[in-house]
Amino acid sequence: MTTSAEPVRPGPLAARPVVPRPLPAVPRLLRLPGVYRPQEDTALLASAIDDLAIPAGARALDLCTGTGAQAVTLARRGAETVLALDLSRRALASVRLNALTQRLRIRPRRGDLTTALGEGPFDVVVANPPYVPAPAPTVRSTRGWDAGPDGRAVLDPLCEAASTLLRPGGTMLIVQSALSDVDLSLAQLAAQGLRTSVARRARIPFGPVLSGRTEFLEAAGLIEPGQRMEELVVLRADR
Repeated sequence: MTTSAEPVRPGPLAARPVVPRPLPAVPRLLRLPGVYRPQEDTALLASAIDDLAIPAGARALDLCTGTGAQAVTLARRGAETVLALDLSRRALASVRLNALTQRLRIRPRRGDLTTALGEGPFDVVVANPPYVPAPAPTVRSTRGWDAGPDGRAVLDPLCEAASTLLRPGGTMLIVQSALSDVDLSLAQLAAQGLRTSVARRARIPFGPVLSGRTEFLEAAGLIEPGQRMEELVVLRADR
């Protein structure tokens, strides 16, 4: 698989210049109440899928699927089998609705990373996991963005399982915030022998969730005093 993804440069991510790039449009999909609403990270990840040369007969996984936005993109791009995993039953019902109305072959299933490992390996894996740092240490499926005090409750096991999830020649795309340590994700992926790169990045204003916990983020040293902008990053790992 080939891409125009930007190669990773040495040094902390925060010190690297951000290449200006217009944010793609947020996809409009059917969504039941309580399901994560597609927003900037959804759109950024979907745009990175466009860089992939998806082979004929490809098996693809959309982990933490939500409304199924990435599953829809993968199916449209020609993946033969698309598995959409989420712990939320309402999310999976939303995926079914979107697949039905758009006449796409997508298989929704209730599950998590353990389920994915049992179904793999895959040619393409995409994930928009919970990555927002939160005061509560417990991750709940009803809060599809909170991921523990450092934002890595889901990212750590996902990055450490990346090589197992991928077939030889396969590609993984993960979207996360710079607040949850992008360099650590890159190091974990590279430690498995995967070739890593930054496929997309964008700066956006804090949304309602981050705006409501700036005091916690400042106290934890995750943002500078008065910081109200967040960097989103799509990581690519090739096996």
